[in-house]
Amino acid sequence: MALEGSSHEVGLVLTAPDRAGSRGAAAPRPVRYEAESSGLAVEQPTRLTEEFWRDSVLSRNPQALVVAAYGQLVPEAILDSLTYGGIGVHPSLLPRHRGAAPVAAAILAGDGRTGVTVFRMNQRMDAGPILAQQPLPIPASVSRPDLTATLALVGAEMLVQALDRLEAGDRSDIPQLDSGATYSHRLSRRDGNLEWSLSSTEIDRALRALTPWPGVTVPLEGTRVKLLRGAPGPGLEEVAATTAMGTVLEQGPDWILVQAARGTFRVELVQPPGRPPMTPAAFLRGRQRTAGGRRHA
Repeated sequence: MALEGSSHEVGLVLTAPDRAGSRGAAAPRPVRYEAESSGLAVEQPTRLTEEFWRDSVLSRNPQALVVAAYGQLVPEAILDSLTYGGIGVHPSLLPRHRGAAPVAAAILAGDGRTGVTVFRMNQRMDAGPILAQQPLPIPASVSRPDLTATLALVGAEMLVQALDRLEAGDRSDIPQLDSGATYSHRLSRRDGNLEWSLSSTEIDRALRALTPWPGVTVPLEGTRVKLLRGAPGPGLEEVAATTAMGTVLEQGPDWILVQAARGTFRVELVQPPGRPPMTPAAFLRGRQRTAGGRRHA
């Protein structure tokens, strides 16, 4: 809640409706919980395009609408009624990785850097003029949650600075070009269904980008297991022409080394269906060996 400590008053917080929790009861949205803990007014419209919610928002006479990972279309009628318009905060260097999952998309693509963009919203997704942008390197082994947390801190500071400039009369912005734009789709469980026909680098990127949700699964001994921890193994870019993809090449007390399409992958923690997390070596001890003493994933 970066705006709380600034000179800008937060008159209303909008967030999505509560979703069902693990036991059926509604689970509070994190934004709602934080806002209510700070004594802020909260509304949870199903769609801002409904006339009731549009009128409810505008009745408070807001000067700006700040949007971060909201996931809903903001009607033009609202944006056009605001002194400073809608201000979006997006965790990528727009126009790259517009859309729903920019942090995961940057890791999956193997980008060397990402960043935060503060932009003026319009009726196109993440396509409005840029007010501020700050690049940041992507560490080689960073996970999506850690990178997201870093970008959130940077974005909060940039947002306050952008609002300060707008309030001071600075209306300068940079048109966002569509050339070079890429789009990140909303993640689904299908994205995490991996095969050993990928390279070890691609598997590593997916593990870091898709954990904890939707999670990554790989085939192992005739079943799909959730891959919880691992890293590229030795021979990262070597191609073993005579070794089938998915072959378990080596096994230690708490790890296995699996042949990928290019390179090998060291699997360190898995979770079979309906069972708790375990080392892959423990999982394989309970499975039948294949001919020749080598197992196949």
